[in-house]
Amino acid sequence: CGPDLSPGLPGGGEPHPSPPTPETDYLDLSPEELDGYPEEDYSPVGSYEQSTYPYLLPSPGWCSQNNPEGQAFYPDHFASDTVRSAALAGGGESLEGDEGQAGVWEVLSTSFPWEMLTGQTLDKAGVLYRTKTADKGKRLRKNWSSSWTVLEGGILTFFKESKHLSSSSLKHPSMLTTPEHTVDLRGAAVSWAPKEKSSKKNVLELKTRDGSEFLIQHDSEPIVATWQKTIADNISRLVRGLPPEENSLSVPRTVPVSSLLGPLTVKCSLLSPAASGPAAYSLGSESDTSKVRNRLRKLLQKRPPLQFLRERGYIKDQVFGCSLQALCEREHRTVPWFVQQCIQTVEHRGLDIDGLYRISGNLATIQKLRYKVDHEEHLDLDDGRWEDVHVITGALKLFFRELPEPLFPFSYFDKFITAIKIHDQAKRSRCIRDLVCSLPEVSHDTMKVLFQHLCRVIDYKEQNRMSVQSVAIVFGPTLLRPETEEVNMAMHMVFQNQIVEHILNQYSYIFPDS
Repeated sequence: CGPDLSPGLPGGGEPHPSPPTPETDYLDLSPEELDGYPEEDYSPVGSYEQSTYPYLLPSPGWCSQNNPEGQAFYPDHFASDTVRSAALAGGGESLEGDEGQAGVWEVLSTSFPWEMLTGQTLDKAGVLYRTKTADKGKRLRKNWSSSWTVLEGGILTFFKESKHLSSSSLKHPSMLTTPEHTVDLRGAAVSWAPKEKSSKKNVLELKTRDGSEFLIQHDSEPIVATWQKTIADNISRLVRGLPPEENSLSVPRTVPVSSLLGPLTVKCSLLSPAASGPAAYSLGSESDTSKVRNRLRKLLQKRPPLQFLRERGYIKDQVFGCSLQALCEREHRTVPWFVQQCIQTVEHRGLDIDGLYRISGNLATIQKLRYKVDHEEHLDLDDGRWEDVHVITGALKLFFRELPEPLFPFSYFDKFITAIKIHDQAKRSRCIRDLVCSLPEVSHDTMKVLFQHLCRVIDYKEQNRMSVQSVAIVFGPTLLRPETEEVNMAMHMVFQNQIVEHILNQYSYIFPDS
């Protein structure tokens, strides 16, 4: 008996893992009509069906090829068998003719493996804005982007949007075949995001069991509410142990417990020489299997999420990428210890070094220092590995650059931009001083220590060639940035540098007790 074959698809191409979206959910519109088609959500109900030829998993060795006439053939890499798609579709057989005769192929008699048919119920699909804010407990910088989102079988998939596609390409998800994020909803939690998580409206917060977090947003509140309900329903079904509803042609995606416990039973049979035959590999009655399944389910449900362990102190956040507030609370201080260590080391080695904070140190050495800071409690910056002062300054800049929320909090960005635009110098200085004084304590104290150090660096500008403008250019975009990337970033960068430059020039006025 030959290997199982995959029937040819219309057009002779291989089935690809495209997003599960039915053709009936998209109108047949011209490109001009598509440009004016409104952004809306798609929630197909009962219209998701397989094509005429159901997708089958091909056996190893078989692949699809097209000849110059456009016909699809399926050669086997491991044998000389070749099957023409037309013969497969018709189900007939033809004997191999004379050697070299074109168009005559041998068709192996085989039955379709209907148990390998795949197909899941499409719960929901549509265009959403999303950003990943945490990856297994590590905080990430927000990077909002639109993507085709598919909820199917307890799995939420965000498909990557190609930069080469037009804006109307999202209406045709068949062109979006690269999943960027795949989220398993087992043990997850979805809720409306608080304002401190995002200033946008209609934002959902999705937390997974492994500590990853996503923010999901849409301009339409009813659409977001529908997504929230659908995701919550999927999570509830998974918690109850019930698999999501599936098509009549689909096979349950859960793996039987017997297949997981098979090796354990085999090992037991080896310990007992008397055990032999099929009974040695059986799991017992169905009630025993049900008990094992229930115990495994309870064990998995009792497993605490990563966020809970981190809040209890069992798992500590790293230094790089940790929020400034959380890091200072953990260290019981208002200025991070790593920042103070770097500043003390740089000042001890001398502030007259050329290009201080402008010249980058060795990136590999900086990453080694970062790893040591994150994984070891004791840090000795006088170690010979960190003898290059530019490695210390590079690590300090990297620390501020990787803060989930910059030293100037997101909520203060527009306020500082507005203040620096004030033409009256006295009023501008007073407004910026009031804003700095109103900052959270950890941001205020850390800014005070950092800017005092930078003022000392500027005092040696004749030797290190680091003027106020040079320091502002280096630290402006690092310490002050908007929550979302905007089109007028070039103009904002000018204001960012001016704000840092103003605080450096007016340091004694803004921090009179220093």
